[in-house]
Amino acid sequence: MVVTVASGKGGTGKTLVATGLADVLSGEAGSNVQLVDCDVEEPNAHLFLRPQLHRSEEVTHPVPQVDLTQCTFCGRCAQVCEFHAIAVLSGKVMVFTEMCHGCGSCARQCPEGAITEVPELLGHLEFGRAGAIAFAHGRLEVGQALATPVIRQLKARALPRAASTAMSILDAPPGNACSVVETLRGSDYAILVTEPTPFGLHDLKLAVELARDALGLPVGVIINRDGMGDAGVESFCAAAGVPVLTRLPFDRRVARAYSEGQLWTRVLPEYRSQMLEVARAVRSLTEATS
Repeated sequence: MVVTVASGKGGTGKTLVATGLADVLSGEAGSNVQLVDCDVEEPNAHLFLRPQLHRSEEVTHPVPQVDLTQCTFCGRCAQVCEFHAIAVLSGKVMVFTEMCHGCGSCARQCPEGAITEVPELLGHLEFGRAGAIAFAHGRLEVGQALATPVIRQLKARALPRAASTAMSILDAPPGNACSVVETLRGSDYAILVTEPTPFGLHDLKLAVELARDALGLPVGVIINRDGMGDAGVESFCAAAGVPVLTRLPFDRRVARAYSEGQLWTRVLPEYRSQMLEVARAVRSLTEATS
């Protein structure tokens, strides 16, 4: 079972929920839980779970390399590149690898066979364990803009290693961009974390449109910092038929534990039963819709 924890924007408590869920599930007898941090541009779940990492892999993608001794500067490669990653000027070929999606069209369409593809480093994947929790995350290489291929490779390497009875929790990047779509794709359920403010409501609506309406996933909401803001999120969820899984109160102790890099469900064990109820509700809702 794959559960993605997402939010329409950063700072709403997405990683707080993902790590808390993984922690309480790992404490159950016979549990099998995996946490995969897909926020490859800024992974931080490891700061709280503190896993022992034992394996690393590179993620690369193919980019064009032009042999100027064979190139006739006809410009065919630039014509077929829909990402404008290659340009041909008088006697020069310019390749912008940061814009290349590795589709290979330029190499296939070159009439002289002057283009070959070479691997370029996009990032790294790291795997390990944090006690009973199987852990994996990706790190985008500094200066690279393509997070999606790193996330795709991370999921492809991490998820098949989980047991069929395991709950794999994916910590998505913030927002609603392509990297979030890639994280959500193939999930069994999406937990959307929000806060009861107008900004939180605005981004929650976008997240529901993406996860439920566009990708067809069952979704539920966790309202973080409940007790502040207004009732807009509650009203929206009721009108849209989105279940509110739980409400986490505005508790300065949670913020303090998070800021100190401590696992909040260990520091504040009174929240453990609440998070376990969330996990059980997600299992029940997923089975009901499958």
